[in-house]
Amino acid sequence: MTTIKSAWAAVGGDPAHLSRVSTVERAGALQGRLPVRELARACVGACALAAAELGARRAGLSEVPRVRVDDGAVATAFVSERHLLVDGRAPVAFAPLSRFWRTADGWVRTHANYPHHRRRLLAALGLSEERPSVETALAERSALEVEEAVYAAGGLAVALRTPDAWAAHPQRAAVAARPLVERERTDVTPPRLLAPLDAGAPLLPAAGLRVLDLTRVIAGPVATRTLALLGADVLRVDPPRLPELPDQHADTGFGKRSATLDLAADRRTFEELLAAADVVVTGYRPGALDRFGLSARALAERRPGVVVAQLSAWGGYGPWAGRRGFDSLVQVATGIAALEGSVERPGALPAQALDHGTGYLLAAAVLRAVTEQSYDGGSRVVRVALARTAEWLLRDLRPGDAEGTAGGTPYDGPGPWLAESDSGLGRLRYARSPVSFAGGPADWTRPPGPWGSDAANWS
Repeated sequence: MTTIKSAWAAVGGDPAHLSRVSTVERAGALQGRLPVRELARACVGACALAAAELGARRAGLSEVPRVRVDDGAVATAFVSERHLLVDGRAPVAFAPLSRFWRTADGWVRTHANYPHHRRRLLAALGLSEERPSVETALAERSALEVEEAVYAAGGLAVALRTPDAWAAHPQRAAVAARPLVERERTDVTPPRLLAPLDAGAPLLPAAGLRVLDLTRVIAGPVATRTLALLGADVLRVDPPRLPELPDQHADTGFGKRSATLDLAADRRTFEELLAAADVVVTGYRPGALDRFGLSARALAERRPGVVVAQLSAWGGYGPWAGRRGFDSLVQVATGIAALEGSVERPGALPAQALDHGTGYLLAAAVLRAVTEQSYDGGSRVVRVALARTAEWLLRDLRPGDAEGTAGGTPYDGPGPWLAESDSGLGRLRYARSPVSFAGGPADWTRPPGPWGSDAANWS
């Protein structure tokens, strides 16, 4: 259990439980030059085992239910955004200005899926038009010059680096010095009282937990989507003036409710939500929510016994601590894009695996924190970063790490792991969750609804 063992250790799991995990290896799933399949399998396996462990504790089972990790289900879920269909329409993954561009001395990747990021990118380049003006402007500058200018304007652009160049970067040094999953107990509070589960019903380890979801894009919403699958009442809250991309919301909104709330104008409503929340998950850049009193320590002071789960692109430390980032940009900075590409052009992983993998790791860390609280109490903070997951992929994992497989067949496509459902958004085709354990849920109980259409209160 080489790779699942390392992910399970990262979330503080008991090694004895690893004997409950089996895997189905499927050749051809998530193929890349780096061990993406192994990373994906490990993150999902750790999450499923954390769910099974908590379910066993709440149901009074004598042993942890068996966990089965199928490469086919994992590979399908790790590109869930590509499998989504809304009334037969496929989503648009990247906007025209989110791509690789040649510069005077190499390559740069920009991210402009959101309108405000597009405006800032163009402003940084002194442009009011798109391609070919952007192409010309970037070709005249160095990659590092573009990176600094765009970030200074609040946009997103990252110069392509080799793994060696990233290894020499001070942000990499800061990232590598941290554990894959940071775990902290911040105070002493009584053990969490969890209502027992009926062992004869489907095991929903997170049943009764209220999760306040302050995340965007993929990694954070994947974590909270998983907690919703496992029975949690998940309320996603967004600023009313920053709508989520509709297809992205549809893909990651399963099992959740979605509300909008202006934290500055309606602080009372937020404090009422926090007062009854068990878990708060944040996915904004480090420090962005602090002005609203949403640092981990401040949250625990106002809601003792809470689990705070924090996600960032680059980590909350080092010279890039305050920078925004996305999976595609982290791949470019860390050398992954150089390794997966060619001399002629940079490449990419077969999935946004840093996003999806980190999301499942975060969900696993939350579940383990709740399990630990059930006997040891205390407010808990767990932190993950896309760049730290990239470090794990680049330097710690190896292709073909043995997992004690149960059979082995080719990956013939996503068919068995896709489902359809009617929703307030239309007829949806979607990828099922890969988190599977004996007695656990097979699918979400509710499809996503329109963004921001729910009331900002607990159900």
